[in-house]
Amino acid sequence: MEGNAAISLSLLCLGPERKVKRYDEYFVNGYVFHIEEYGHGRKTYNSGVCIKGSTFSEFKVDYYGRLEEVIEL
Repeated sequence: MEGNAAISLSLLCLGPERKVKRYDEYFVNGYVFHIEEYGHGRKTYNSGVCIKGSTFSEFKVDYYGRLEEVIEL
């Protein structure tokens, strides 16, 4: 195996990292989302999300919820 491939393989064998980054807000495609905790005590904030559903069956179910936590793995 070449050097970089061997290093990558050995890192994969260690499994996932145990640390993550946590954010109070998230910017994506021109939209800003805040976690629900961020909005406590504020008059307005956006913690709601909607995920368009698609399944392998004939039913498509959308998910509506509140953003509780944003983490980066």
